[in-house]
Amino acid sequence: MRHLKLVHCTEKDAAMSEQNSVKIAFASSDRRVVDQHFGAAEAFCIYQLAEDDARLIEVAEFHDSDVAMDGHEGKLARKIELLEGCAAVYCNAVGASAIKQLLAAGIQPMKVEEGALLDELLCGLNQSLKNEPPAWLAKRLQNKAADRFAAMEAEGWSE
Repeated sequence: MRHLKLVHCTEKDAAMSEQNSVKIAFASSDRRVVDQHFGAAEAFCIYQLAEDDARLIEVAEFHDSDVAMDGHEGKLARKIELLEGCAAVYCNAVGASAIKQLLAAGIQPMKVEEGALLDELLCGLNQSLKNEPPAWLAKRLQNKAADRFAAMEAEGWSE
């Protein structure tokens, strides 16, 4: 697997990861459209998404032996591990076993039509963050806020 992960290079990047933001993954071979089945995905693009911004933060590409859809459940584990911390993964299709494993890992599987543009999906997600996020996204943001307050309490913060 080839894996590119961007580090925070500016204060704005670091602030974005701390604010009300989530990571969203897309099964995409070209980083422009969703065109992959989850289990057979050749690559994932992971974005950090906030109300007014979306930034590509990771790209992972798998070798041919990692993407063959031959019923080996163990191949899913590597992909789910890669997506740790993501609120959702957008793909063209996803099997029942993968859905169970993704949900157990706290990742919402989202099925979209082949060729759905990442830019349009990200724009729609930005708008939903500003207005009324879907239940899965609202829950993720609520959990992230609770985790942040728990971490502050553990550090000894008080009012």
